[in-house]
Amino acid sequence: MVPVADAVVFDLDGVIVDSEPVWEEVRRAYVATHGGTWQPDTQRRLMGMSTGEWARYLSGELGVDRTAEQVAVEVVDEMARRYAERVPVIDGADEVVRRLAARWPLGLASSSPTRLIAAALAATGLTEAFGATLSTEETERGKPAPDVYLEVARRLGVDPARCVAVEDSSNGVRSAAAAGMRVVAVPHGAYPLDPDAETLAALVLPAVGDLTPEVVADLG
Repeated sequence: MVPVADAVVFDLDGVIVDSEPVWEEVRRAYVATHGGTWQPDTQRRLMGMSTGEWARYLSGELGVDRTAEQVAVEVVDEMARRYAERVPVIDGADEVVRRLAARWPLGLASSSPTRLIAAALAATGLTEAFGATLSTEETERGKPAPDVYLEVARRLGVDPARCVAVEDSSNGVRSAAAAGMRVVAVPHGAYPLDPDAETLAALVLPAVGDLTPEVVADLG
């Protein structure tokens, strides 16, 4: 079978690395320590934001008594410390990446800071699997804007409309869909998709281990 996709673009957090609960724990503790107030919808809003965006959100809207620059450095430092102890790889995700890399060029479009992306890929042995890796730190806007997906497709030299994206969060699905990609959603059990985001996905899978080359090839 000739694959209909020219490339596959993965998100990192929640797809390859089960880091969303770690991000939530670290940022919740940081907000509490620095005089802010965590809101009921905070985690949902944060998912997909670039580093600059979530740092400004914590410093501004949540009332943390630190500048956005301080927030970014201090939270990422704590995440890096956590990653140095253990990178929480999702069961089977590394093998899924390797199987797909044998058939398609792969990209990575992540909201994680560049140094955390590098740490996660090094820990999983997946650095060489990706032909293009990009953090929203390097784009004008984070997810749900399409910037990061469009730039990864450009770096891979493929039409975004010929890409399949793999995402877990509502903002991630919105981002990839806005870039014109067909989206496979693998939502985290603790962070279900919003109804509008679910309708944007070409396919919803219960686990990333269900993402086979045949599934990608069948997406039309």
